[in-house]
Amino acid sequence: MTGFTVLILAAGQGTRMCSDRPKVLHELAWLPILQHVIHAARSLDPEKILVVSGHGAEQVEQAFSGQGLSWVRQEEQKGTGDAVRCALPSLQAQSGNLLILAGDIPLIRAEILGQLYHSHSESGRPLSLLSTTLTHPAGYGRVVRGLDGQVQAIIEDRDANAEVRTICEINSGIYMVSLSHLSGWIHRLKNENVQGEYYLPDIVTMALGEGGVNAVHHEDFQSLEGINDRSQLARAEVVFRNRMVAKLMISGVTFTDPSSCWLAHDIKIGRDTVIAPHCILGPGVDIGPNCHIGPFCHLEESNIGPGVHIESFSHLNGAKVLGHNSVGPYARLRPGALLERGSKVGNFCEIKKSRIGEESKVSHLAYIGDADIGRKVNVGAGTITCNYDGKNKHKTVIEDGVFIGSDTQLIAPVRLGKNAVIAAGTSVSKDVPEGALAITRTLQKHIPDWHERKKKS
Repeated sequence: MTGFTVLILAAGQGTRMCSDRPKVLHELAWLPILQHVIHAARSLDPEKILVVSGHGAEQVEQAFSGQGLSWVRQEEQKGTGDAVRCALPSLQAQSGNLLILAGDIPLIRAEILGQLYHSHSESGRPLSLLSTTLTHPAGYGRVVRGLDGQVQAIIEDRDANAEVRTICEINSGIYMVSLSHLSGWIHRLKNENVQGEYYLPDIVTMALGEGGVNAVHHEDFQSLEGINDRSQLARAEVVFRNRMVAKLMISGVTFTDPSSCWLAHDIKIGRDTVIAPHCILGPGVDIGPNCHIGPFCHLEESNIGPGVHIESFSHLNGAKVLGHNSVGPYARLRPGALLERGSKVGNFCEIKKSRIGEESKVSHLAYIGDADIGRKVNVGAGTITCNYDGKNKHKTVIEDGVFIGSDTQLIAPVRLGKNAVIAAGTSVSKDVPEGALAITRTLQKHIPDWHERKKKS
């Protein structure tokens, strides 16, 4: 698509959110509301994307730095019409048409905007708007059409009589407007209303007298709904999740209870993978094919290879699991955890910044931190790497084939040589040679007749 610019209005305070954070920075699927709008706009390949900031401007602009956006400040929030007025100097070098979007419509889909673009181009009219139909349209401006179906007026809810309020077609506030007309219309706006603000929808009346208005109706009202409070944000989260799940299921992923799971915007899942109920799949998660993610798992910023089974109540953050692994239940993989193919991390184990080599097993009740574990190593229950001395972290190296008995402490820095055996209950503070047995137990003593002597005392 060519010959158009995008203007996103993101200056509002969002008072109904009852938050210190600007409304457009509240997140949907782990992504700021405004970012969703930017993604939809950018997919149309406009010449320029201009964003009007206002409330919390520095915070908003910083959140989107480095994205090639142009910014305009609306220092005093005096309405949507005034926001466009602030942007006019930055639009002087642009020609063609301007797509005006609100920064709080995160469910807007690129294909809907594309339909508006093409309809506007074909209509030859100076202004096009997106409309939809609501069962309960209270609070929205109504689209009044004549017998020929053409737009006759946009009447705001506060100004509508009883007859107009029966109309269910509403103005979404998304416009495609000819830049050659826009400046004149904006400068004619007045703020003669209770709020003392300049309303952008007032340009519709002007356009009706200068070439007419093209209203493009779309049935997907959810995509056109703005976010004004936390209840609406929660409903939008459900809609977004349902869209993501539908796409993934079409591609071959199974969700046994889709409504109980929550997905980030960038989730990737391979075919024939099964997602059990109550999973949270956060940002940066890439799950390969033929995996099984058990119930109540929480994954973020993790790469999961093919054929991996993650059992219930496991938490992975910043982990890499290469394939055909078993994890959990109740396992925690922290940033830097690497599980090579065929390795296992079992129940109540925590792995942090450590490599678990091929076919090695950390089966239960262990903490492995800052360690490098080779192939076919067995780590017994209750084993811990003592990696922190109160000031610095130290590394533990465990070479191939080592067998570590239960209740062992590995006091880093320490190296266990290939095929070494660590007896249960041992505290290792020195390097263990290849093939050696390490044992630090005290001698076992027996006191005869202890039971009887204790009863008599």
